[in-house]
Amino acid sequence: MKTLIKPSPYRYVVLASFMLITIAVEIQWLTHAPIARAASVYYSGQFNPLSLINVDFLSMSYMLLFLVFCIPASYVIDTYGIRIGITIGAVLAGTAGLIKGIYAHNFAVVVGAQLILAVSQPFIINGVTAVTVRWFPLKERGLAAGLASLAQYLGIIIVMAVTPMFVVTKVGDPNYGQGIDKILFIYGIMTAVSAIIAIIFIRERPIHPVDDKEYIPTPFFKGIKHILSLKDMKIALILFFIGLGVFNAVSSMVDAITGNLGVLDSDGLIGVFMLVGGVIGAVIIPLLSDKYMKRKFFLVLCIGGMVPSLFGLTFSSYLFPGHAYIVAIISSFLLGFFVMSAGPIGFQYAAEVSAPASESTSQGLLLLSGQITGLLFVAGMSYRQNIYLNSFMIFFFIIAIIALFLATKLKESPMMKGSE
Repeated sequence: MKTLIKPSPYRYVVLASFMLITIAVEIQWLTHAPIARAASVYYSGQFNPLSLINVDFLSMSYMLLFLVFCIPASYVIDTYGIRIGITIGAVLAGTAGLIKGIYAHNFAVVVGAQLILAVSQPFIINGVTAVTVRWFPLKERGLAAGLASLAQYLGIIIVMAVTPMFVVTKVGDPNYGQGIDKILFIYGIMTAVSAIIAIIFIRERPIHPVDDKEYIPTPFFKGIKHILSLKDMKIALILFFIGLGVFNAVSSMVDAITGNLGVLDSDGLIGVFMLVGGVIGAVIIPLLSDKYMKRKFFLVLCIGGMVPSLFGLTFSSYLFPGHAYIVAIISSFLLGFFVMSAGPIGFQYAAEVSAPASESTSQGLLLLSGQITGLLFVAGMSYRQNIYLNSFMIFFFIIAIIALFLATKLKESPMMKGSE
């Protein structure tokens, strides 16, 4: 008979602190994405626009360095704990965020600081499921993972909505591109404060475990071997390979997609509505998943929602030439609602399916797969000033259909079956 243990109220402090540093790191990721064209003018003469090291590289760097540091970050979290792992990420993020803000006018320094920020990211976001498993009971973990993932989306929606408000983005204005230094400094202060809060308040685990047995992680490399041997995890990796890759690409190239629809000003609305949809979905869908104790059904639902969303975002200019931008905004909202709510459910599903492997290991591998494709997609979409952008959007629609088919082949989480 299981012993009923009351969860610690401090779990909400840990979750809130974790969400705050996550928001800051995600803001730093896409600071320049919604105002990329204006930023290119602001930094004019400091880089070659045809080279790899350009404004788009600032977003790509997060995905590039995630490939390098994802596994080491998960190893640190698994071996030394979430407090050590997140503290490393917070120190790097807080320091680099301030440097980036103080020297916002210098493109070379901004690139260097962005690389450090990119290193900090996996030490933080790879800890989502590790935090939820240590601090939350099973019936709350889907929602807790959803809220932790929601922080990523909030960071992105803030940067998409707020950055254009501080930067002159109206084409033809003599001050076009001005204001970047001010907003980067504000973001730098926010990141430093968030880092301090995370270091002070995040704890390893409650005094009493959330269930009747103490958490004992599987050795890191043994856990990876176990995860890669599971059919459902192989499918989940492919789903993140597609879904997260598409999300990363669309988020990074949102200004180029807007320009491709014929919108002259960098207003960031496509990104904003995609993130608004994601914020709503990341709360509602995981909550329903916990309530009905089902993971597979909601994963299939979310991936199924990708298909019509990408269709509208891709073909709106062909099918609705007079209303293409409105259709694209609606489609981006639905894309965010479904894709971004699939993330936390997918993380929790992977943690449950791959047990006793560590949660941060399974989550790290899922994130790694999406970062690989995201990096490749952004590189291809931005090649030669976005000449292949349309082709990639059509490709995204096709692989979303493939992902939907694969999602139907998943088996339900054994923990959900056991809870029935």
